[in-house]
Amino acid sequence: MNYLIAVLSNRTKAENAYNALAQEDLPMSQIDLLGEGYESADEFGLIHPNRQAYRRAVKLSYWLVPFGFAAGYAFNWLTGITIFDWMNAFGNHIFGGILGALSGLLGAVFAGGAVGWTVGSGDALAYRNRLNDGKYVLIAQGSDELLQTATRVLRAFEPENLQGYVEPTG
Repeated sequence: MNYLIAVLSNRTKAENAYNALAQEDLPMSQIDLLGEGYESADEFGLIHPNRQAYRRAVKLSYWLVPFGFAAGYAFNWLTGITIFDWMNAFGNHIFGGILGALSGLLGAVFAGGAVGWTVGSGDALAYRNRLNDGKYVLIAQGSDELLQTATRVLRAFEPENLQGYVEPTG
């Protein structure tokens, strides 16, 4: 699926652009207007950066926690450090593994969460910020011909940003 996204500075421009697209006989089911009084970013399905950060952190924790446990166990076993005097050697190794697993979890939260929040949402965060600033986002989705017509029409309204996207297949 191909997308064309235009950011318009005010409601009047956005409504006029939407109506101009309708006059070009474009299928209006493939055109969405986001902003105050219209569809929200969540209703449209723009990726929320906090959700993306959470997903990345969870995915990263699937391998960091077991690896951290193994590393913590091995470190305690190799060094022979006594964490608690009242535990036997095996108990100290297990506790070392638990500390390693917690370190792996902490790494997943910080590394995976930070990556998911900063780059995981792509340009969606920029569009969300513009919507929060009171601007309007007009999104057309469909064939190349539809997007070429929409681009021609939208350029007349001097959008702040006009960008095309191709959804990756596979």
